[in-house]
Amino acid sequence: MPADPASQTKKDAKEHREASQETTEQSRPLRFDSLTQEAYLQLWRTYDRMKAIEDEIFSQFELSAQQYNTLRLLRSVHPEGMATLQIADRLISRAPDITRLIDRLDDRGLVLRTRKPENRRVVEVALTDAGLKLLKDLEEPVRQCHERQLGHLAADELHELIRLMELARTPHEEPGSRWIADRSRPS
Repeated sequence: MPADPASQTKKDAKEHREASQETTEQSRPLRFDSLTQEAYLQLWRTYDRMKAIEDEIFSQFELSAQQYNTLRLLRSVHPEGMATLQIADRLISRAPDITRLIDRLDDRGLVLRTRKPENRRVVEVALTDAGLKLLKDLEEPVRQCHERQLGHLAADELHELIRLMELARTPHEEPGSRWIADRSRPS
């Protein structure tokens, strides 16, 4: 038996209202408690979107962003090593368990740990040939990742973005942080 046209019309109208309400909710501007909250949440959302692209790349190499950052730090002093606590201090984001992070890299043969004879309490970590090779293999994918993340911005926009992020972050950096911009140098 065919459906009652009146009830079908009511059903169609209800579906249309629900779809219309959904569209209105999606197009409605986001509400924030303050301008600072909006800026913070925009920054957080941007980080989330950028991190998703980064995670996609690093997962192909079974690495985390912090592990990659650690390998890059070690490459900067290669063939020398760096003390574990110095690595933790220089990471872009804090690593609450630097020992476990180093353990994972060591298990893969990407780093080598040694203790200095003059101070056995200090663990020094150095990059292995396998670690160097992995960094070499990552060069192009990481470059492409950064292009996907921010390549749509013009150079002057990137400089302004960097300036604004430094301005927002500087009051919260530790004294002497490497991340505090030295504006006396030309960029």
